[in-house]
Amino acid sequence: MTTDHGTVTETVAVAAPGPESPSAEGAAPAQLWVERTGTRTYTGRSSRGAEVLIGPAEAGAVFTPGELLKIALAGCSGMTADAALARRLGDDVAVVVRVSGQSDPAEDRYEHLREEMVVDLSGLDDTAKARLLTVVNRAIESHCTVARTLTNGATVELTIEGEG
Repeated sequence: MTTDHGTVTETVAVAAPGPESPSAEGAAPAQLWVERTGTRTYTGRSSRGAEVLIGPAEAGAVFTPGELLKIALAGCSGMTADAALARRLGDDVAVVVRVSGQSDPAEDRYEHLREEMVVDLSGLDDTAKARLLTVVNRAIESHCTVARTLTNGATVELTIEGEG
């Protein structure tokens, strides 16, 4: 079954890291920022203590901003589908979400991103498999914030503040 947001395939996959914990009810969202660490390199930080290295591919062990966008999409899809997959396939279900897409240099944007969710569905009969694929696709289409933002677009506002 294929939708605009991805494909679920019947193969065995290695386990991916677990989902991010939802924030406590009423808790303020995490503060997020990046700090320059060198020429075109930054460290992304959250008030929860998480860090990610950001830079151009030639900088080595860093994520490019485009890679982070794709990772965010794949992570969101996996997290959104996680409860349905675990409920039907067990808490130890192995899931990998691959994501790809080439940017268009003329427009400096991604025109198309492709996700592939890999999970072993061999223990399900055809009816249960079809039902699970429907539930997973509906969950992602309805609740994956990143996919919904990319599909519908978002307004971005930049303010530049100088010191002194």
